[in-house]
Amino acid sequence: MSQWQNWIGREEQRRDRVDEALVARWLATFDRTGPAVGTVPQGFHWCLCTPDAPTVALGPDGHPLREDGPDSLLPPLPHLPRRMWASSEVEFLAPLRVGDAVRRRSRVQAIDAKSGGSGELVFVTVLHETFGGDVLAVREVQSLVYRAAASADAPLSPPPPGEQCFDPSPWAAHRTLVPSEALLFRYSALTFNTHRIHYDSPYARDAERYRGLVVHGPLTATLLLDLAQRELGDGALKGFGFRGLSPAICGEVLNLVMRPAPDGWELAAFAADGRHVAGASASA
Repeated sequence: MSQWQNWIGREEQRRDRVDEALVARWLATFDRTGPAVGTVPQGFHWCLCTPDAPTVALGPDGHPLREDGPDSLLPPLPHLPRRMWASSEVEFLAPLRVGDAVRRRSRVQAIDAKSGGSGELVFVTVLHETFGGDVLAVREVQSLVYRAAASADAPLSPPPPGEQCFDPSPWAAHRTLVPSEALLFRYSALTFNTHRIHYDSPYARDAERYRGLVVHGPLTATLLLDLAQRELGDGALKGFGFRGLSPAICGEVLNLVMRPAPDGWELAAFAADGRHVAGASASA
């Protein structure tokens, strides 16, 4: 990856504000009330400092076009057109509060090429630091994965549900929900995410070979954070790690689970047949 080494160390800064109306829309999306002390739920930082590329600058997949220029934070990797959020390690250092002026500083830390079952993969590691005023509130190390486009005759992913049923008995907390088109639409609006796999069924199926609309990775992570906050209280976590394993599909049952672990809590998301959608860990 020597041709991309000049991207390592690149930085970008964005500014935003914790607007009361945005917080209200976030809470409405997840059918919950806000913390009583004027702070916002953990995970809210994912809808701040979002990309604001003009519509004319969007690519066929709905993502902003990838450019090979000095103002581009991420490498374009034109031979690997599909980009996904693979994982994050998040530290909650201070609460964000309604009215806070927000600044996010992002820096590319690493670019690594690997080979997987689907061919070449390139992982880009980005450090995001989100400040509320002058206070560092959230530090996140995010891993993005680039891969080749699926062939037109590739099997749809993930496979159709099997006959097995997910068994929640080993888990201390269990919540089920069915992510709807409305939930995906609202989360896309909150995060200004125009990736077409989340709202355009023909595109998701025919172009990217998914079996249905795909639930956003950060939406699944947010739902797991919401489960932790329902169990432990608002703002209880100091750390949260998340790794996407398999696509969650809109309109299909999603099992969210949580149990104590030696260093905190283990969380996960499973499809109705037990397919492992995501793994997560949390600490307080």
